[in-house]
Amino acid sequence: MASAAEQMAANMSWGAFGKATELRQRIFFTIGLLIIYRLGTYIPIPGIDGAALREFMDQAQSGIAGVLGMFTGGALSRMGVFALGIMPYISASIIVQLLSSMWEPLKQLKKEGEQGRKKINQYTRYGTVLLATGQAFALANSLQAGDLVTNPGGFFIAACVITLVGGTMFLMWLGEQITARGIGNGISLIIFVGIVAEIPAALAQFLASGRSGAISPAVIIGVLVMVVAVIGFVVFMERALRKIHIQYPRRQVGMKVYDGGSSHLPIKVNPAGVIPAIFASALLLLPTTISTFSSGQAGPVMSVVLAYFGPGQPLYLLFFTAMIVFFTFFYTREVAFKTDEVADNLKSQNGFVPGIRPGKKTAEYLDYVVVRLLVVGSSYLAAVSLLPEILRSQLAIPFYFGGTSVLIVVSVTMDTIQQVQSHLLAHQYEGLIEKSQLRGKKRSKKAPSRR
Repeated sequence: MASAAEQMAANMSWGAFGKATELRQRIFFTIGLLIIYRLGTYIPIPGIDGAALREFMDQAQSGIAGVLGMFTGGALSRMGVFALGIMPYISASIIVQLLSSMWEPLKQLKKEGEQGRKKINQYTRYGTVLLATGQAFALANSLQAGDLVTNPGGFFIAACVITLVGGTMFLMWLGEQITARGIGNGISLIIFVGIVAEIPAALAQFLASGRSGAISPAVIIGVLVMVVAVIGFVVFMERALRKIHIQYPRRQVGMKVYDGGSSHLPIKVNPAGVIPAIFASALLLLPTTISTFSSGQAGPVMSVVLAYFGPGQPLYLLFFTAMIVFFTFFYTREVAFKTDEVADNLKSQNGFVPGIRPGKKTAEYLDYVVVRLLVVGSSYLAAVSLLPEILRSQLAIPFYFGGTSVLIVVSVTMDTIQQVQSHLLAHQYEGLIEKSQLRGKKRSKKAPSRR
């Protein structure tokens, strides 16, 4: 039988949405900031040779430039002020989270509550500045080496670094504002908008290849059907849970004895989300990115690395899979779901898994369950992430269908819809409380006084 909350969620309509004034304001605020982000992707970095850049990007669009352009909303292909995107902030966040689970000073900061969280966020911002500065400096030098600059020199490098770092920090601020005053997670929505904005152009290029006869209609239909199937598979896996039954004993409060309750501990099949795929992609695409913007003028070591670890190569696919599996296990066990902490929390709340002793035995049981789930979760992540690489390299299909981008789009969409439903549900509860209070006042006024 459905609960009251589920019944209210099923009754949500456009009428309820129209009455939720605060939710509308949050949505309009979010849309406004995302429009500002899209406008910023068209503002170029000073000193870039536009004609040479367009010619270069047209040649590299089917390679690494097309892949990175998907995550920056096209800002990289246009060399806009947001060319680095929000990826330095994401990389810094992942590094700080991993360090906070292994390094003792950061561990102590996590235990200090709100003050410790603010301090860790400050360290993340510092890390973002460092990473963005290093990436901007490498990109500026690569642009000069590729003859894509009108006036090369130290002044261009300084202006390029300052512009790119400032663009990344502005995007970080936009994301924080969306999270605090808008709807959804701001950082995720920025990546989501950048990916979605480039899908129509990629789809048009893919269909144009079909019209020119480069790709048969059967392949086009097969790829589109596969896209729909993969999206459905990702939705299914992201919603998949393993529920562990938790029992609470009877308790006595004063003279009353309360029966013990029961609940479930939900564990996702993929607790790490898309972080392993993002981290693995960022590391493996680094040498290819440097080589692309240096016009192939790489040293002997870089040439060997690109020959064996370029996108689509067997060793690239092998290491991509291995890194996704490694980061899935490592991030889940060290950050996303710590079995020792969960077991201690259950023990402090007098909860236990039926048939399992509280404490160490519960942690061992949870660790056993999580490892089995992660085998499925990491395999799912690797399969979805490797599918576009195999299509583009082995079958020579030019349509960019990124597994990581699909994971991000589906996850952000589901999370945003859940937040909208939560706001509508809270608005309906507030309306019910106000009606009950008004009815109570009317009844108290009309009720005759008893003598």
